[in-house]
Amino acid sequence: MQLELIALIKNLCKIPSFSHQELEKAQYIQKWFSQYGIEAKIDAVNNVIVEVKLNDDPYLVFCAHIDTVFPDAEGFDCIEKDGYLYAPGVGDDTANVAELMLITREVLQNKLCKRNCLFVFNSCEEGLGNLNGSKYLFEQYPIDEFYSFDLGYDEIICKAVGSLRYKITVQTEGGHSYSDFGNRNAIAIASEIITRLYDYQVPTRGKSTYNVGIIEGGTSVNTIAQYASFLYEVRSDHRDDLSEMKQHFEEVIRCYDVQVEVIGERPCMGDVDEKRMHTIVQEVVSLIEKHTGKTPKISSGSTDCNTSYAHGVVGCCFGGYLGSGEHTKEERIEIHSLDVGMKLLMEFVKEKILN
Repeated sequence: MQLELIALIKNLCKIPSFSHQELEKAQYIQKWFSQYGIEAKIDAVNNVIVEVKLNDDPYLVFCAHIDTVFPDAEGFDCIEKDGYLYAPGVGDDTANVAELMLITREVLQNKLCKRNCLFVFNSCEEGLGNLNGSKYLFEQYPIDEFYSFDLGYDEIICKAVGSLRYKITVQTEGGHSYSDFGNRNAIAIASEIITRLYDYQVPTRGKSTYNVGIIEGGTSVNTIAQYASFLYEVRSDHRDDLSEMKQHFEEVIRCYDVQVEVIGERPCMGDVDEKRMHTIVQEVVSLIEKHTGKTPKISSGSTDCNTSYAHGVVGCCFGGYLGSGEHTKEERIEIHSLDVGMKLLMEFVKEKILN
């Protein structure tokens, strides 16, 4: 099966799939399932869904996201060299998508499900996708457990890092740098706002951060800038901290005549059954130790599980490979890890669907 898995990973890497632009990859996955007589539907936000419905109970969900962080109009060649596969997005999350495709085929062909299940290849997990794929899924289906196959098997993400992302736009009269000296400069105002945003001590109930990522504006060295904009985000794994940072941002912005657009919002942790969560995480830890001999790191993170946790639905996030360089053009995965990852994910899915 490893040769088939590697070939599938290579084919998927060739298809561009930036967030909100996943249709071509979704159609490839749908067609791949159809050749095995498996019905896969593409929904309104480009999620690919294979549904097993046995009764009126809520669904058990297994998902892997099909979008990447790279907006390239062409896909990427996946290079096999020295025991690695190299390509942007090859691990995050192409390897897990391919593994879940093969697992879904085996489950459906052998009619293994004893529970209502959704096998989902979802859109919009990355960046400004804002988790739209998983959010839409929760609007359409009752869900009781949710598992995201994302990143590697050296880590289990079981706590949500929520975030708020803003675009702040400053517009002024501008003018010539000499003859209109004294007019307001949009870049200077944006800089003043950024300075005030950075002059802030984050709350400490959880881990909280803030960042300005992109600044744009100005026309020339001798022009007083009429326009400037910047992107700002706050993150936290504690919802009270996230709320407090939002309040601070609003207090700063209130002092300026600027435009503010919310461009991203990812929910923080909701009211999840802690006892069930502990049991689930320990089961995954034991399974990974069984297959690898190593104990995975327990982490917080921003994944599709943010959506499920916000709805009070249990589950966690882990993956089926080892690699490095996620979100860079130099990303790579260890080929030998795919065999371990495939067996691990297959056993995990079978344990869940047969109980």
